[in-house]
Amino acid sequence: MNKESFLNKYKFTIILLIIMVVCAVIAASSVESAIDGVPQLNYSMIIVLAIVGLCAGLLGGWIGTGGCSVMLPVLHFWLGFSAPVAVGTTLFAVIFTALSGGYGHFKQKNLDKRVALWMGGAGITGVMVGSWLFTFLTAKSALLGFIIGIVFLWPSFRMIREGIRGLKKSNGSANVSSPAQNQQIKGHPANLSIFGAIVGTLTGIVGLGGGYALVPGLIYLFGAPVYVTMGTSLAIMLPMALVGGTIKLVQGFVFLEAALVLASGTIVGAQTGAATIKKFKPNTLKLIFGIYFLYVAVKFITNYFGIHIW
Repeated sequence: MNKESFLNKYKFTIILLIIMVVCAVIAASSVESAIDGVPQLNYSMIIVLAIVGLCAGLLGGWIGTGGCSVMLPVLHFWLGFSAPVAVGTTLFAVIFTALSGGYGHFKQKNLDKRVALWMGGAGITGVMVGSWLFTFLTAKSALLGFIIGIVFLWPSFRMIREGIRGLKKSNGSANVSSPAQNQQIKGHPANLSIFGAIVGTLTGIVGLGGGYALVPGLIYLFGAPVYVTMGTSLAIMLPMALVGGTIKLVQGFVFLEAALVLASGTIVGAQTGAATIKKFKPNTLKLIFGIYFLYVAVKFITNYFGIHIW
């Protein structure tokens, strides 16, 4: 009984994982990659990539932040990927993460289709513009890293602030119940499109899936309820990651085998994170990872000025 319910619950995820593993094996057995700026893909590297993807997926499942924020700096700083290839590989991996997570939310109807269509459509245009700008930055790896560092400042400050604020409230003497929220996301189509285009442009440039901006933007700018925000954000991220990741694959900035291994880890991690979220205090996790993202931002920015911190 339990086995059948498990298979029914995760049937789509299991099928997706099987397809990805088969594609990874085919890609690895084909002609060796001619991409510059990537390490050798051996068994130990595959294990490391799977663990990185797992951790990224866990983070997304626990606090609703895209796993790109974990994968990109690890690929670049600790695994030896060049900045352009780290951007392309990370963005390509997000395609499958958003597909898996978005499917689950779609089944539970935890998304606003109107907002997803407006933001996703405008986001595709933004991704194309960002991908065009990305081609000019690939020859200037330090400048690309500097831009990535600036972008990382936003999620780090947001998570640190929310983590500290949430911990203070939880330590207070009284809990104030939040007002009931509407099930639909407000916002004029023009405003939704502008915001989607901005996030899409950043996605095309720095390779982050957009969850770091979409989640707080939908909540604080458009008054979205949290559970609808998660599904809607993934639905918006999917077309942006698909277009941006495909463009970077064609441009030669995606280490395909590594991207598939990362994506497999994120899918498993996201499902595990969603199943274990009640065992952790989200505010504590936000504070910890906010500090980590701030460190990553400082590392990217200081590298641009020739200052290398560990």
